[in-house]
Parts: sequence; C-alpha cells; structure tokens
Amino acid sequence: MNKKVIQSAIKMCEKAHAPFSNYKVGSAVEIDSGEIIGGCNIESSSYGLTCCAERVALFRAIAEGYDKFKSIAVATKNAGMPCGACRQIIWELCGEIPVYICDMNGWVKTVSSNKLIPDAFDKKDLK
Repeated sequence: MNKKVIQSAIKMCEKAHAPFSNYKVGSAVEIDSGEIIGGCNIESSSYGLTCCAERVALFRAIAEGYDKFKSIAVATKNAGMPCGACRQIIWELCGEIPVYICDMNGWVKTVSSNKLIPDAFDKKDLK
C-alpha cells in the first residue's frame, strides 16, 4: 500500500467543488514511475454534468501523457465507494490495480479493480 497516494487523495478533498451535495471527494492515481496525480469532484447545478474525483485524476494523468498506473486512492468523509461510471473508467484505463478506499483518517480497505466491476465491458468486447 502506498501511503503517499492515500495522503494525496485525502488532501485533494480540500480542493473539491461540492456546493450542492457538500460531499467532497478526493482521488489520486499512482503512475508507473511513482508520480502521483490528484483530482477532486467538481459539481454542477445540473448534476449530470458533475465530474467525479476519480475521473478527474485519471483524465489529468492521461492528458499529461501517462497511461500506466499502479494504484488509485479515493477519499471521502465516510470511505464511500466509486460510482459505476468511475468503476468502468478505472477498469478501462488501469486494468487490474488496487483501489484504496479511504476516509479522512487514512486507509480503510483495498479493493481490486476487477472486483469493482465484474465481467466488465471493455475493448475486447468491441472486436
């Protein structure tokens, strides 16, 4: 378990823009090189346009040119699990990695990405 990725996810909660739900989420992804890239949830008054912390972190990493990931951490006040959309994106972009679920005090549990979305639809299904 990488404590640095967990601490980064917790710290990203401070940057969250959650004026409607007041449910702040932070995430951080560990790149193959060990670098950490963070993200936070960003809400819109049109809830469907809200972007989750996990996707912000992963999309930032992809935009920076990274495509190999070692782990991802997700932090909320109550150690909430990723939503379905984020589970799909984590699987597609990261493959099999540990997902650290955290509260504001630190690590709570580790879930394997393939357990988040069993029998996932991915590129192999598009052939």
